Amino acid sequence: MLIDIHSHLDHEYFKDDIDAVIKNAKKANVKVILTAGINPETNKETLELAEKYDIVKACLGIYPVQYDTIKNISNKKNTINKNKIINIDNEIKFIENNKKSIVAIGEVGLDYKEGKNNEQKELFEKIISLAEKLKKPIIVHSRKAESDCIEMLQSSKLKKIIMHCFSGKKSLVKKIVDNGWFLTAPTCITRASQYQENVELCPITQLFCETDAPYLSPFKGDKFQRNEPAFIIESYKKLAEIKKMEFEEVVKNVWMNWQRVFG
Repeated sequence: MLIDIHSHLDHEYFKDDIDAVIKNAKKANVKVILTAGINPETNKETLELAEKYDIVKACLGIYPVQYDTIKNISNKKNTINKNKIINIDNEIKFIENNKKSIVAIGEVGLDYKEGKNNEQKELFEKIISLAEKLKKPIIVHSRKAESDCIEMLQSSKLKKIIMHCFSGKKSLVKKIVDNGWFLTAPTCITRASQYQENVELCPITQLFCETDAPYLSPFKGDKFQRNEPAFIIESYKKLAEIKKMEFEEVVKNVWMNWQRVFG
């Protein structure tokens, strides 16, 4: 009954052995894997993965852009993502047209790693409106933009909000909890004190576990180690340790959270 609430199975790191990755997950008792698109190409691949594998569920989104809109084009509905031009309105329409094939909107949000970008906020407003219209849960990226993300979400009608890999201040964690939203315990919680502290502040009734595969491996190493959904068990183990609960009780609670948000 394990759930990986956020991954990227379309990633090139999985292209040669995705069948084995899914088989490994099933052996590890993973019952649900949410895989998230971030642009037109990966959104299509995400839908294909969900159609092919029974335990995989699709989330479609537009990753927070880190580049300015191209200045010399007249169509302001276009923006750069991964060095490609995306027609935002077209992609939002694509997501809406596939609403019956998805369980959530994601990965979406804001990312100020390279500095603030007003166009990101405009995009996020459109995404929030889409989630409201489709009545879908939303999985939010908020790197170095935690306050703005929370402020925008608080102004919305959305209730089923999952803050993916949230790294904000404790006061912001409290806001998330008070709003009734959800936090995730990524697999790197095994070695990241920030996530351990966040989980300690959040009730088990508002927690999910995620791998963010192929990133955030629970295993420490000198070189990059590919993460995969089978390793989600490490998040559950760490949750049980931090919450001083039996492992099976943690599994049961997270499963109930799944039913409450996605049922």
